Amino acid sequence: MNFTKAAEDLAVTQSGISRQISNLESLLGAKLFERVGSRLVLTEVAKSYLNEITSGLNQIEQASVNCVRGQSLEAALMICAHPTLASRWLTPRLQDFLKDRPETILDFVTTAKDINFTETRIDAAILRGRGTWTATRSQELFREELVVVGAPHVVDTLPSEDVLDFDNIATLQNASRPDLWLTWLRGAGLQHRGAIRGPRFPHSELLISAAKSGLGLAVVPLLYVETELQNKELALAFGGPVPTADSYWLVQPEQRAEIPAAHQFSLWIKDQARQFRRDVSHMRSTNL
Repeated sequence: MNFTKAAEDLAVTQSGISRQISNLESLLGAKLFERVGSRLVLTEVAKSYLNEITSGLNQIEQASVNCVRGQSLEAALMICAHPTLASRWLTPRLQDFLKDRPETILDFVTTAKDINFTETRIDAAILRGRGTWTATRSQELFREELVVVGAPHVVDTLPSEDVLDFDNIATLQNASRPDLWLTWLRGAGLQHRGAIRGPRFPHSELLISAAKSGLGLAVVPLLYVETELQNKELALAFGGPVPTADSYWLVQPEQRAEIPAAHQFSLWIKDQARQFRRDVSHMRSTNL
């Protein structure tokens, strides 16, 4: 809705954009834009025209992408996961999957919401829950386990008391999962007093960064911080992992589960999950 910005985007002059619009209006015999004060707005005819041609333009764009890729996007393997799970656990392992399958085109998407698997082209998703997705094949990969972590210098200075006094402990909170501290406390069975306050962060990635910076203690799923614990960028506080009622699942729509690439991914991710369970068991035996 701005000729000047459109010109910048297309690397042409503003007058060039104006001529193109004028030519299009002459071709169509209809006015597409009008000014309301200082604003440029679409006419009703233009709104209808835009709505009708958008799908066609998208098809042209997709056909061009497929031409460049040498393969239709419909042939790509579409994988879905929560953003933090994807960045911290799944994508670091994907090189192992792709190195033996150079012909595979991977289309990666993330979600923080529930998925309607009857209305999507997703081939496989890694989701946290209890295995209750409809019209899918759901296979449990591993249980979710929570840990309390902080920068080593923060953990080293924690008071040694039988009862956790949150009035004297710097805590961090996850706005996307506000119940994490209470879930961990129930699972750990520790006595506590005081209010759990402290800065709130919108998602786990920022929460972990804040914990590493020494702002306070955070409750996070263990699989998100395995690297930081091994590198000693973070340390455990108040004991080892506490399981929750949720697990991480491989979820596949029934109608796509037997597609060869999806089946190969299913076998691979289950092997990765087995290796992760072994790694966690080893970490636990060596006190993480």
